[in-house]
Amino acid sequence: MSVDLNALAVFQRVADCSSFTAAAQQLGVTRSAVSQTIARLEQSLGVALVLRTTRSVNLTDAGQALLAAVRPALAELGSAVESTLRRGSTLKGQLRLAVSSIAEHFLAGPLLASFAARHPELQLDITVTDEEFDIVEAGFDAGVRLGEVIAQDMVAIPVSGRQRQVVVCTPRYGQQHGMPRHPRELPGHRCIGWRAAPRKAPYRWEFEERGREFSVDVQPEITSNDMATMTRLALAGAGLAFGMEDTWRPWLQRGELVSVLEPYCPWFAGFFLYYPSRRQAEPKLRALIEHLLEPRTA
Repeated sequence: MSVDLNALAVFQRVADCSSFTAAAQQLGVTRSAVSQTIARLEQSLGVALVLRTTRSVNLTDAGQALLAAVRPALAELGSAVESTLRRGSTLKGQLRLAVSSIAEHFLAGPLLASFAARHPELQLDITVTDEEFDIVEAGFDAGVRLGEVIAQDMVAIPVSGRQRQVVVCTPRYGQQHGMPRHPRELPGHRCIGWRAAPRKAPYRWEFEERGREFSVDVQPEITSNDMATMTRLALAGAGLAFGMEDTWRPWLQRGELVSVLEPYCPWFAGFFLYYPSRRQAEPKLRALIEHLLEPRTA
């Protein structure tokens, strides 16, 4: 059995308008054309879909069931067509993003490079910052941050898997000073801390034990707002450092750094691209979202 997709779209419009006349006006066709389309659909399916009276149009039980089934499918088809049309058009202008410095996967290069190559006339402006501010007021189209710190009135699209922060040091540091066995021992060690900005207190290191979260004020001997500097200091044996596991991964894999206190380092929701729910995403931002959601091989 073959069913005309256009007939299903006309059926949905009639159901939404509860009127053949109103549906015809919205579709830009005659009332007779709409009526004939519905009649052919009913004949094709072998069931009555619409109850017609002189004053109103109501759906039969079969019509209500069909509407519930086809509405999401038609919406998905519409989105697919719109996306295809956008791919054929050229995106221009500037897309401004405020991205957390620890969003390693997003900032690594390939993800953004492939998006830029796909839209060569669209300028990407990326500000790497860990300061908290209103991205709309500051003129940004979207931001990328950890999900736990994004306001609830934002639309959030995942751009990474689950994450965790770990404590690292060089093997030599462990040989010279010993490894902490519990986070409470950290204040007795040399530590490299992170602070978001001048005049802000260093970040407290966060852990979990038996399902309960707690933080430790490590009182670091060295602080910085730059993870690259912290990495160089950790590799030089300056002390223990705390940060996203993805940040340390290359050196952990080579054995230049080792991870300690792992049983106390919980997993949490990762990074999200976010923008205000009160604002319709512009084509350039929708294009980035679609790019981020595309399946990729590891």
